[in-house]
Amino acid sequence: MNLFTRISSRDKKSNLYYLTLVAILCVGSYLLGIWQNSTVNPRAAFDTSTDAPCEKFSKTTSTRDLDFNAHHSPHDPPPVTVTAVKFPSCDAELSEHTPCEDAKRSLKFSRERLEYRQRHCPDREEALKCRIPAPYGYKTPFRWPESRDVAWFANVPHTELTVEKKNQNWVRYENDRFWFPGGGTMFPRGADAYIDDIGRLIDLSDGSIRTAIDTGCGVASFGAYLLSRNITTMSFAPRDTHEAQVQFALERGVPAMIGIMATIRLPYPSRAFDLAHCSRCLIPWGQNDGVYLMEVDRVLRPGGYWILSGPPINWQKRWKGWERTMDDLNAEQTQIEQVARSLCWKKVVQRDDLAIWQKPSNHVHCKKLRQVLKNPEFCRYDQDPDIAWYTKMDSCLTPLPEVDEAEDLKTVAGGKVEKWPARLTAVPPRVNNGDLKEITPEAFLEDTELWKQRVSYYKKLDYQLGETGRYRNLLDMNAYLGAFAAALANDPVWVMNVVPVEAKHNTLGVIYERGLIGTYQNWCEAMSTYPRTYDFIHADSVFTLYQDKCEPEDILLEIDRILRPGGGVIIRDDVDILIKVKGLTKGLQWQGRIADHEKGPHERVKIYYAVKQYWTVPAPEEDKNNTKALS
Repeated sequence: MNLFTRISSRDKKSNLYYLTLVAILCVGSYLLGIWQNSTVNPRAAFDTSTDAPCEKFSKTTSTRDLDFNAHHSPHDPPPVTVTAVKFPSCDAELSEHTPCEDAKRSLKFSRERLEYRQRHCPDREEALKCRIPAPYGYKTPFRWPESRDVAWFANVPHTELTVEKKNQNWVRYENDRFWFPGGGTMFPRGADAYIDDIGRLIDLSDGSIRTAIDTGCGVASFGAYLLSRNITTMSFAPRDTHEAQVQFALERGVPAMIGIMATIRLPYPSRAFDLAHCSRCLIPWGQNDGVYLMEVDRVLRPGGYWILSGPPINWQKRWKGWERTMDDLNAEQTQIEQVARSLCWKKVVQRDDLAIWQKPSNHVHCKKLRQVLKNPEFCRYDQDPDIAWYTKMDSCLTPLPEVDEAEDLKTVAGGKVEKWPARLTAVPPRVNNGDLKEITPEAFLEDTELWKQRVSYYKKLDYQLGETGRYRNLLDMNAYLGAFAAALANDPVWVMNVVPVEAKHNTLGVIYERGLIGTYQNWCEAMSTYPRTYDFIHADSVFTLYQDKCEPEDILLEIDRILRPGGGVIIRDDVDILIKVKGLTKGLQWQGRIADHEKGPHERVKIYYAVKQYWTVPAPEEDKNNTKALS
């Protein structure tokens, strides 16, 4: 037997002795424990005939009388009754309430340059704390593309335009609905034929023109018919004697806002639109030092077009019908031509009732021209041309981004955008140029892919979002780079992309460079649109953004105002915020639930999906009486 075997045998014997000793000790400890805990009072187990003190002790410690409550904690506070916030219905006459375009409030402001008709919001203490009702008989709008041509009368119960514009084919009223033949003051043959006339003068079909703005849009037939040519138009008109015109546009499923050219900038960034249009929009373009054309120049992309039809164009043949003198019309056109030249615009063509100018691709030549034409001067370079929220218009020319003077005059200042549809997903020039800190081309592409996944997940939460044609008018309250809208580009919807003025980055210019549309907004105020504008509203981190700025119920009441009955809402935010929001929406009579983040339940960010209840004002008394009589 070798040394290793002898050592191994000795180790085995030692281990056996050790294990035996441990087992004996364990058994002994166990038996001792049983004996010690067999009774609380060992003596009482043997002697129960006397009422000794030990017996008293055993009774007080019986299992029936044990008290397991803590006796050193502070007293509970008195109960507090928690009441849910309730928002009553507003009066029926407020069914078209637009807080920042209130006619009575506007009377306090100056008539000069129509200041009184632009946006004026109530103080917060004046804001209504009630739910705006839908009018009696309100119905879900027709689905697109049928809605382009027809809307329910009960949804927009106004017939003024059908009378005032009867001979211009704007809108007809028949039975319980309105019909939109596509006519307009300057296109009696219809908007489609009018657009065809423009298409013979400039190319509307090659994808280079994607975003347009229509000033004084009427019922937005121009924008409605451009949609079939893959051109998205931001149509706007004031709330005036034709108070229903923007509301008609929205009922048709056409992008539109309430707005006017007065004293403040339009709520869009510089270099946003490929085309600007005015068809007898009654804007005094040559007056006030040409400030309104300077504003068009600010929002027009380099190389973009401005189209004017109506007075004073073709005044030589039209002047009698316009009930103005030839000298007056001639002077107006001369004034417009002078302002256009001072902006370095080139007149492309004037044919019949149409005149088209083009903005230069850069300002290399224009800077040299300033030596001859002193006015208007270039705006100061320290002025941000993209800031447009309550910003006064300036009588100056917005300078384009610098280009090398040695380069071709066709070099696009700020960078050339791709043609549509490649433009949607291509890295925008503002990102490529590094104009936005922290947003790199890689980050832009990642954001685009991220929102494709998120929208796919949303469609599982809200099956109506995934149902083709169920929704038409969409709002993204915090759009960032517009990737939510981009992910829906193949659906029959349009998205109003809002960049809050409180956002960390002003990204609205990027959104327009993608070929999408949007506006600026402060969500502590009401939006410049009618009640029931949108079928679906998306709010990503909006309530986090506005913490300590205004109350969440104020934002929710505005969402409720502009959301259609039966419309959907998705609010994406921190779970603590969503729990509070969900509690408040009970007072709005929304039905909703909180769902997990698309990555799973371990993310703090959750998703609240809700539906606005379908409700309208009660039937008028005469209708109730008629119903009783019939019964």
